[in-house]
Amino acid sequence: MRQLIAGNWKMNGSFAALAAYAGGLKAGLARVSAVDLLVCPPDPLVRPLIDMLASESVAVGAQNCAEKRAGAHTGDVSADLLAELGASHVILGHSERRMDHHETNAQVRAKAEAAIGAGLIPIICVGESSAERSQGEAVTVVRAQLAGSVPEGFTGVIAYEPIWAIGTGKVPTEDEITQIHEAIRTALVRQLGEAGAGMRILYGGSVKPDNAQAILALPDVGGALVGGASLKAEDFLAIAAAAAGG
Repeated sequence: MRQLIAGNWKMNGSFAALAAYAGGLKAGLARVSAVDLLVCPPDPLVRPLIDMLASESVAVGAQNCAEKRAGAHTGDVSADLLAELGASHVILGHSERRMDHHETNAQVRAKAEAAIGAGLIPIICVGESSAERSQGEAVTVVRAQLAGSVPEGFTGVIAYEPIWAIGTGKVPTEDEITQIHEAIRTALVRQLGEAGAGMRILYGGSVKPDNAQAILALPDVGGALVGGASLKAEDFLAIAAAAAGG
């Protein structure tokens, strides 16, 4: 299976820096042709980045969508509008959304259903806190998030992001990553059958060029959801090159 290297810019990026980023990314695409690339900037940059890349080899997605398809929901952005802009994917249930905006598993599930209805590929995030891991509850927490967040018949992507590793520089051991990814795979097969057996499971949490190769070689790791390192085209390409074996 081709690995997916997805960049989550969070609330970073600017119009002024976009052309240079797109140019740097395009210049390095030849060496990462063996993997799939996805960049998820803030919503106002989705269409401009698509236009600047002008490349079918790099997908552009969004970081969130509304539960509803349309209506009186001031400040929300529908999955349908994101799809109309040209977005291919949407990140849902990121820990920052779950914590800062108190999103529940049920809301993430509803957003995933809206995204699928609009033709987007959802990337549903799951992950435990430091306290939950120290109490030995990591697998239990992630299984509960999957059970509540993943809709019936889901065909998207799952991303495991331990909350304590996001933006901290801390990274789980290879054994810890393998354990959770194996647990996620088992849960997906139980929930979704054959579709769960082949679903991509990304790892996210302080992924950098110097640790990417080891992480991406682990069983059941189908790619990476990259935060800060995706803001520099050179670093993002280096992570993608590690996935491609070089």
